[in-house]
Amino acid sequence: MAKFKVRVSTGEACGAGTWDKVSVSIVGTHGESPLVPLDHLGKEFSASAEEDFEVTLPQDVGAVLMLRIHKAPREAPLPLVSFPSDAWFCRWFQLEWLPGAALRFPCYQWLEGAGELVLREGAAKVSWEDHHPILQDQRQKELKARQKMYRFTELKIKGFLDRTGLWRSLREMKRMFNFRKTPAAEYVFAHWQEDAFFASQFLNGVNPVLIRRCRSLPKNFPVTDEMVAPVLGPGTSLQAELEKGSLFLVDHGILSGVQTNVINGKPQFSAAPMTLLYQSSGSGPLLPIAIQLTQTPGPDNPIFLPSDDKWDWLLAKTWVRNAEFSVHEAVTHLLHAHLIPEVFALATLRQLPRCHPLFKLLIPHIRFTLHINTLARELLIAPGKLVDKSTGLGTGGFSDLIKRNMEQLNYSVLCLPEDIRARDVEDIPGYYYRDDGMQIWGAIKSFVSEIVGIYYSSDTSVRDDQELQAWVREIFSEGFLSRESSGMPSLLDTQEALVQYITMVIFTCSAKHAAVSAGQFDACVWMPNLPPTMQLPPPTSKGQARPESFIATLPAVNSSCYHIIALWLLSTEPGDQRPLGHYPDEHFTEDAPRRSVAAFQRKLFQISKDIQERNRSLALPYTYLDPPLIENSVSI
Repeated sequence: MAKFKVRVSTGEACGAGTWDKVSVSIVGTHGESPLVPLDHLGKEFSASAEEDFEVTLPQDVGAVLMLRIHKAPREAPLPLVSFPSDAWFCRWFQLEWLPGAALRFPCYQWLEGAGELVLREGAAKVSWEDHHPILQDQRQKELKARQKMYRFTELKIKGFLDRTGLWRSLREMKRMFNFRKTPAAEYVFAHWQEDAFFASQFLNGVNPVLIRRCRSLPKNFPVTDEMVAPVLGPGTSLQAELEKGSLFLVDHGILSGVQTNVINGKPQFSAAPMTLLYQSSGSGPLLPIAIQLTQTPGPDNPIFLPSDDKWDWLLAKTWVRNAEFSVHEAVTHLLHAHLIPEVFALATLRQLPRCHPLFKLLIPHIRFTLHINTLARELLIAPGKLVDKSTGLGTGGFSDLIKRNMEQLNYSVLCLPEDIRARDVEDIPGYYYRDDGMQIWGAIKSFVSEIVGIYYSSDTSVRDDQELQAWVREIFSEGFLSRESSGMPSLLDTQEALVQYITMVIFTCSAKHAAVSAGQFDACVWMPNLPPTMQLPPPTSKGQARPESFIATLPAVNSSCYHIIALWLLSTEPGDQRPLGHYPDEHFTEDAPRRSVAAFQRKLFQISKDIQERNRSLALPYTYLDPPLIENSVSI
C-alpha cells in the first residue's frame, strides 16, 4: 500500500469552481493506480480554494511519472434527474508522500465537460505524446465584449449612426468625438495640422515600422532641388542630403490598385502615396518636404510641397494619414500583431506537450489570443460588420493587403534589431519605438537565453528535440505556407537560433502588439488625423482644395461613428491584465527558471523607470512600450 496527500488548487475567476466529480489515478514506473475519487463532505473545488485529500493506493506504483485526472457530472439521486457538466478552472495538483517531499503538476486551464486529462510533473524533462484541447478562455471575456458595445447604443440614441451625409464642420466633429479624453488625444487635436507632428507619427505613432532612410530617390518620385529648396535652404541639394543620410522615405506602394469599399452606396477611394522627410543636422525636427499621392508620376499626379497653399498641403498630408490607417489596420495590426501570433498559439497548443519547457515559457504569451481573434472575426472583420461599415478598403481590401504583404513578409521584419538595421534608422533622434523596443527585445532575449541554457545543454539537444522541430515546421508550413523566400526557419539547429526565434515570438505577442495597438484611440479619435476612408478621389492638381472640399473628402458621419465604435472595442483594457513578465500561473516549478523570471522582472522594472524618467521631459510622452502597460499576450 502507498499513501499520498493530494492538494488541489482551483482558480479565482468567477465560475472557476465546479460541482463535478473529480478522480485521480497516479501513473508510475511500476504501473498505474485505480481511479481514486477526491471527495469530502460538502462541496469541493470552490473558486480560490486549496484543498487536501488523503489517498491510499492498493500497491506502490514506483516513481511517479504523471497524474491522470478524470472529471464527470455527479450521479443524480433520482433516475429522471441529471446534473449538467460544470466547467472547472484547475490551477494545479500537488502530490505529497512525506513531509517536504512533493511534486507539483501545473494545469492552469478550463476543464470543460466530462473526460480525462493527463498532467506531467512540473520539472519533467521527458515528454510524451500529449493533446491540448483548445479550451475556452475565461468566459467573462464575452461579457466584457458586450459591455464595450455600450457606446454603440449611446451613439444610436444620439442619431449619428443614421446620418449618411457630411460633417457640417470640424467644430461639430470635435464636439462629437469629445466623449472620452486622454492627454495624448488632446495633444493630437491641438497639433494634427503641424508638419513636425505629422512626421513624428512615423516614428512614434501607431505604425512606426515603415519609415526608412533614403539613400537614393525612387525613379517614380521625381523630386527636384527647386521643390525642396525652401526647406533645405539655399546652396543645398537633394544629392548632398541623400549622401549625408538626412532624408527618409515612407512608401505606401502596397496600396496601389487595392480593392476599395462602398459605404452608404458611394464608392470610397484610396491612394498609394510616397512621402519624403528631412532631418536637419543637430536637434531639428523631422519634417515632410514632398508628397506624391500615387506611384506613377505625371502631370495629373503633382508633388505636393510645404510651400503650397495651406489646404492643398493639409489635404495631401491627410491622404498620407489615410494610407497609414489602411496599412496599419490591415497589415501591421491585424496581420502582424494578431494573425501571426495566432499561428504561434495554434502550433504551441498542437505540437508542444504541457511538460515541455517551451510550452511553459510560451503559454502566458498566447493567453486569450484565440478568443480575442474569434471576437474580431465576429464583430470587426466579418462581411457587413464594422470594417465594412467604416473603412475605405473594407474586408475585401483588407484581405487583398494581407495577401500582398504575406508574399513579401520575411523573418527579419519580425526581428526588431534586424528590421531597424534593414531600414537604416539606428540613429534617427526621437525614435522612441526603436529605443524602448530595443531595450525590451534585449530583456526578453536575455531571459529566453537563460531558459534555453537551463533545458538545452548543446546545439545537438536543440536539433534532437523532435517536438520543438515539429512546432517550428508547423509555423513555417501552415503560417507561412512553406515559402522559402520568407526566411522563416523550418528547423532550428543551434541554441542561438532557438533563442532568436523564441525572442521574436514573445516580442511579437507582447511588445509589438502593444506598440501598434495601445495608441489607436489616441491617434484615431480625432478622425482627421487618421481617417479610415476618403469619399473623394485624390486631387490631380493643385489650387483646388478648400475647407469645404476637405470635409467632403473625409468619411461620412455614420461611418466615422462606426469607426469610433471599433476604436472603443479595440482600446478598452481587459480587467484581468497580466503585464509583460508577470506569470501568476507557475508552470515552471524548479528554482533555476524561477530565478530567471525574477531577473527578467527586475530588468523590465529598470526599463520602466528609464522610460518614465525620459517621458517627464517630453511634450507628448511615449508610453506604449512602458513594460507595466504591455500585456504578456494579444488579449485585446
